[in-house]
Amino acid sequence: MRITIVGSGYVGLVSGACFAAWGHQVICVDNDARKIADLRQGIIPIYEPGLESLVRQGIKAATLSFTTDCAAAVDGSSVVMIAVGTPPRPRDGNADLSFLYGAVKEVATALTGYAVIVTKSTVPVGTGDEIARIVSRTRPDAEFSVASNPEFLREGSAVGDFLQPDRIVVGAMDAPAFAMLDRLYAPLIGAGIAVVKTERRTAELIKYAANAFLAVKISFINEVADLCERVDADIEKVSLGIGLDRRIGASFLKAGPGFGGSCFPKDTLALLRTSQDYGVPLRLVEETVAVNDARKRRMALKVIDALGGSVDGEVIAILGLAFKADTDDVRETPAFPLIEALQRAGARIRAFDPQAMERSRAILDEVTFCTDPYQCADGASAIVLVTDWPEFRDLEFPRLAKIMRRRTLIDLRNAVDADAAGVSGFTVTSIGRPTAAQPHGRKANQTQEEGSDIGAIYAKPENPQHRHGVM
Repeated sequence: MRITIVGSGYVGLVSGACFAAWGHQVICVDNDARKIADLRQGIIPIYEPGLESLVRQGIKAATLSFTTDCAAAVDGSSVVMIAVGTPPRPRDGNADLSFLYGAVKEVATALTGYAVIVTKSTVPVGTGDEIARIVSRTRPDAEFSVASNPEFLREGSAVGDFLQPDRIVVGAMDAPAFAMLDRLYAPLIGAGIAVVKTERRTAELIKYAANAFLAVKISFINEVADLCERVDADIEKVSLGIGLDRRIGASFLKAGPGFGGSCFPKDTLALLRTSQDYGVPLRLVEETVAVNDARKRRMALKVIDALGGSVDGEVIAILGLAFKADTDDVRETPAFPLIEALQRAGARIRAFDPQAMERSRAILDEVTFCTDPYQCADGASAIVLVTDWPEFRDLEFPRLAKIMRRRTLIDLRNAVDADAAGVSGFTVTSIGRPTAAQPHGRKANQTQEEGSDIGAIYAKPENPQHRHGVM
């Protein structure tokens, strides 16, 4: 089949490369001429394991090509996928559909025969209806169907998620559209992958509902981790104990500094706006958004507490800037609000990330970017591990102990071996576990002088050291 994908960002590029690997003739369109020039050379604009080799294979096999000419790409295509960004609007948080609707108008003008216009972008309920109206107004003579085919790709494992998905969701309003998408996904359907066929609005809602549920699950385990710290329980064992229940499942039960990335923050907000438009409150989702926003900044209090109540003038090494490992995506990353809060509290920040340095330099101010974890930690009072890159799990603690000013490690991913760090004299503060170098059984109502926990910082806002720049 000849397939056009409008938008060569994360979703469009992964989808295009995978469809091409199945033998479809795929043309990816983007209005960024420099990006297209790079893609034609096999140079991809994002870091995603396995994607570069897949793109190069498609180019070599002549099943994957790139262009800025939307009309030429659409001409003769059976399927036209829209995979442009739908970021939140600054003024109200609703999904900004201006890029999508602009792309739809271009596609409508270029249609030369029957085609299924497929929304791959994440869009609010009812967007497919508006797409159909736009195409009909733009080209009253056009033969087309509109379908919703949401993606469920995780950054860092997107290629595998596309080629071996849990399910395929297809929403359409007519039999020809379903038949065309059956042909498109024939390799997966033949392999026995479940296909959820429904009408368009339901498919649009499935995507938002899935992401909102996972966001709720993350925020739930993060709050349980806070409780673990108060009662001297271990969140890792709690997660294991509940995750083995098949009704719950182990995925997304890893406590940490809060969720980020391109999907969960914007999709939960967009779902809330939709619920408000229809007068149906989603209280759990509302609380999830509030809890996650507060948690990212609350991590700064954890660092301040680990350093005795003040970071003024201290050098702090931040390991990890991407919102998760195996990606260079820094959108809504927990690292940025943490860094900004620590800077307001007087800290000097050094940072290192294996892939996200370039993107971070364009956003962060007054941060010293380093070439490796050890340069980052040299002379620092504390290391804060924010992203659980594999190389951070194997830090050489004896080496770090020699070059750091103070041996303090705040592990926001529970990624390192706290016992190994303790042998080298480190005090390790984790998420949802007792601090490694402090006596087991520390009480939550101890004073700051005795070694208070985060709760005590909140309980004493009148102390300017605790309030400065992080509340």
